[in-house]
Amino acid sequence: MALELAQPAAALAEQDVAIAAVFRREGRRLRNFIRRRVSDAFEAEDIAQDVFSELIVATRVAAPIEHVGAWLFRVATNRITDGLRRKRALSLDATAADDAPAGEDELQARLVASDSGPEARYADRRLAESMQVALAELPDAQREVFIAHELEGRSFKSMAAESGVGINTLLARKRYAVLHLRSRLRDFHDQRNDEGV
Repeated sequence: MALELAQPAAALAEQDVAIAAVFRREGRRLRNFIRRRVSDAFEAEDIAQDVFSELIVATRVAAPIEHVGAWLFRVATNRITDGLRRKRALSLDATAADDAPAGEDELQARLVASDSGPEARYADRRLAESMQVALAELPDAQREVFIAHELEGRSFKSMAAESGVGINTLLARKRYAVLHLRSRLRDFHDQRNDEGV
């Protein structure tokens, strides 16, 4: 069921007007902010689209955002940081590919830092295993969107174009996946604390 069907048409129209106003007021400033930090113009535009897509989901699903401008720039900063981490992880993976055991899972390889001590590597491997279990528990559609966006770095725009599924639907699927993963990883964290790890 699409998110829009869960709300009255008048409320959706009001939200659309508010979102359009935010886009007009903050769009140019946000794009300039991102472009100063991301050299690739297409990547910068993808980040801007992702940020505004998250605004739409947050407006539709969550409580109203009090300081929308600050929220947009915080989400943009997080997206830029995530992109840098992904690039760094990919470059580390490329340089360490010869050292990696054959068949090592991509997620586990990204989580385990090569310069960490044995205890940290053990904890990272356990975290990767817990993450794999949590991902396996997700419905296929949610898992696919989460992996495509977070691990493969694909934009919602490109996923929507390829699959024919609306961006709002993809955003909602990712949101539910993130909520589930947070809950499961919180359980993992609590278990580690109980074990004194």
